[in-house]
Amino acid sequence: EVELVESGGGLVQVGGSLRLSCAASGFFDDYAIAWFRQAPGKEREGVACIINYNNLTRYSDSVKGRFTIIGDSSKNVVYLQMNSLKPDDTAVYYCAAGTWGFVIAGYNHWGQGTQVTVSS
Repeated sequence: EVELVESGGGLVQVGGSLRLSCAASGFFDDYAIAWFRQAPGKEREGVACIINYNNLTRYSDSVKGRFTIIGDSSKNVVYLQMNSLKPDDTAVYYCAAGTWGFVIAGYNHWGQGTQVTVSS
């Protein structure tokens, strides 16, 4: 069983940075790990995913060039480094373990979420 715990959310000003962490227990390298986010009144969307054993990554167009997903297999942690934050990045961020990509149905394991708020 894979368990995921996010941390690192908070309040930041426009243009600032945050680093989210997703601590995973279980068969870490057997899954793709993705970060999704959900803003109030909007659907949950994938923003970044990684396959740790080959370091393959993918980003949504909305965060490409600003966010970086990093896996540390020695610690079973996946980070989401978020730079140049915008008010539109405000959301609850979730990490998830499952198959590759941004299809929500492909992910069977989810963390509890961490709030990111970007103030203008």
